[in-house]
Amino acid sequence: MIQRYRSRLSGPLLDRIDLHIEVPRVPHKDLAGENAAESSTDIRSRVNRARLVQRQRLVDFGLHTNSQMQSRHIGRYCKLDASGEQLLEQVTSRLGLSARSYTRILKLARTIADLAGQEMIQRQHLAEAVQYRSFDRKTC
Repeated sequence: MIQRYRSRLSGPLLDRIDLHIEVPRVPHKDLAGENAAESSTDIRSRVNRARLVQRQRLVDFGLHTNSQMQSRHIGRYCKLDASGEQLLEQVTSRLGLSARSYTRILKLARTIADLAGQEMIQRQHLAEAVQYRSFDRKTC
């Protein structure tokens, strides 16, 4: 049933959605346990810092967030090192990404790097961004 529903969603529509994730059912033992998780206050603080960085980076263009970036901004602020370029090339060819999916992944990786307090997008930020694009994967 899930596969039939997904097949009714067009690629161009899915391309316009930044995050595609499946949220699995959480086992009872995990819900009842005392897991040391990041507090909501800490998360809010990290998000606010990342949004401030984005606002400052894009203020000259009249933009507020990474999601608003266009190609010229992506080329300037979403640069990858050789390792990141290699990973993105592999992912692009393996998944047959559209140009829109490609740019969404770069903007998402930029945001993940901002949340981590990193100036440059690193390979792990890019890998995480790819993981959030589950409908781009051929297995879906």
